[in-house]
Amino acid sequence: MTLRDLEKLTAQGESATLEFKKKANHPEKIAKELVAFANTKGGSLLLGVDDNGDLSGTRDIEGEAFILEKAIQELIRPKINYSVEYVHLTEKKGIAIFRVQESYKKPHFVREHANTRKGTAYVRFKDESIQASREVREIIQRRLKNKDIQFTYGEKEKVAVSHLDLHEKITVSEFSQIAKTPKFIASKTLIRLVLANILDVVPNPKGDYFILKEESYEN
Repeated sequence: MTLRDLEKLTAQGESATLEFKKKANHPEKIAKELVAFANTKGGSLLLGVDDNGDLSGTRDIEGEAFILEKAIQELIRPKINYSVEYVHLTEKKGIAIFRVQESYKKPHFVREHANTRKGTAYVRFKDESIQASREVREIIQRRLKNKDIQFTYGEKEKVAVSHLDLHEKITVSEFSQIAKTPKFIASKTLIRLVLANILDVVPNPKGDYFILKEESYEN
């Protein structure tokens, strides 16, 4: 990638597939951005770029990238596919471009420490990396199994779709109240409707919501 290519890329600003970081001071926090890319649609993290997109560069960029790569190897499970490219601005300063592919082994998790087993899954929401809900994790896992979904279009499913014919979106809690059913059953019902390609789930930091498949995520 040339400097001109980088300028065009950063001019777009951060997005669902682009993140800027100046340094690898907190590699465990940066790791969640890479995991979110792998769990969503892939993306690029530019190390050595200011939050506003300025290509200021970072001293010893290879050393900074090494710190992040160490965190990737130690904290992310299962391992993600990524590549690193360097663009040197001066003899001392440069930028590292971490490219992450959408994964076929997702969901991926970030562990708090290298010696802990439990981790947290993240997904991208606009220009943020947010914690994946239980519903999103289950949808990701079951989609990857690529098996036929056992699906019955019953009364609860009709209630959900009828509501969305009149309203923009619905949450698990709202559906639980409307359908007069426990939350775990409401959750399972909405998950099945997503897997049957009737609904879409939209991750959101304030709480996921579900929309009819033909609706846009931007709504």
